[in-house]
Amino acid sequence: MSERGVTMAVVYCPDEAATEALGRRLGRLCRDGDVFLLNGDLGTGKTCLVTAAATAMGVDPKEVTSPTFSLMNVYHGKELNIKHFDLYRINWPEELEDIGFSEYAGGDGVTFIEWAELFPDTMPEENLELKFSRKGEGREVEFLPHGKRYEALAAALLKESGQEG
Repeated sequence: MSERGVTMAVVYCPDEAATEALGRRLGRLCRDGDVFLLNGDLGTGKTCLVTAAATAMGVDPKEVTSPTFSLMNVYHGKELNIKHFDLYRINWPEELEDIGFSEYAGGDGVTFIEWAELFPDTMPEENLELKFSRKGEGREVEFLPHGKRYEALAAALLKESGQEG
């Protein structure tokens, strides 16, 4: 997926609290129809970021869990529903069809897709890809916007975090 977008910026999160703060900022900026692709190794902060974003949208953080086994969870925010996919256990693109992925990804509400890099050809064309990697004791989050909406969203997110890129 990175080949479709150009890295706009890289944000360093020295700890879990910083990842949560980034997620809350993202949640405050979300609009109906937004799609976020979350890529990176196990334990790099993908679910942490989704939990914080969903909390900022009015979801009880205790309700947010990684959908590793359920494949998709839906959370009801104050104004928007949040669809949270985890594709780690999906083996074939046909399995995505079986769970109705294309019907749920994008569209109404906000969509977060963990492990999107496993099926790049099935992802919504316009999205904000967040690529997580370990950096020392913390994490780096690379922003790769795909489309004008996501370029503007990434710029707003960076401005709000004090890191204009």
